[in-house]
Amino acid sequence: MKKLSFYKTIIFDCDGVILDSNKVKTDAFYEIGRKYNDDAARELVDFHVSNGGISRYVKLKFFIKQILPKYIENHHEIKIKNLLDDYATKVKEGLLKCKVASSLQIIKRDLSNLKYSIVSGGDQKELRYIFKIRKLDYIFNAGIFGSPDDKETILLRELKNKNFLMPALFIGDSKYDYVAANNCGVDFLFLSQWTEFKDWNQFAIENDINVINEFKELENML
Repeated sequence: MKKLSFYKTIIFDCDGVILDSNKVKTDAFYEIGRKYNDDAARELVDFHVSNGGISRYVKLKFFIKQILPKYIENHHEIKIKNLLDDYATKVKEGLLKCKVASSLQIIKRDLSNLKYSIVSGGDQKELRYIFKIRKLDYIFNAGIFGSPDDKETILLRELKNKNFLMPALFIGDSKYDYVAANNCGVDFLFLSQWTEFKDWNQFAIENDINVINEFKELENML
């Protein structure tokens, strides 16, 4: 496993990496689904957890088109904008209160010459608001990025624009984080501390992925 100082850019996923917010978002999806049907809510949660790192836009479109038709007749009348607004309202309070990864400021202080960024499946405007309010935005000098663009699109764009400099490291907690990083030629490190990816250990073994169990372990990589 390389030292962090080997890299020029360190890219973090947000939920489950910087913020202990996976449960906040899982609970929000369940509450949205149960307005229509408890079984539909469970299906939405299963789809959400199985597709960690994918944006809410994709998940809620799937909910309307693939899940709700099994349970209600007027599914075509449900507007995705209303679901998105409802979801944003439900997660906002949780994102402002949830735990922040320890050692974040230490890494920034000791490796101040690196570029730092967040690339998340979360809504970009929401992310920037949350990190500004929580006084963490200053850390991410290479930007805070999110949906509606997907992670691979963001990584390729910022690499092309020379905002992300190689070699770069992506630290994430989902299968999709690894796939996006790998497809873009970016090194990947899996953080298991708050992940909802049930089979992460087997996936890491099969794909020879470096793993840390706690964010604090990054201090040992300085």
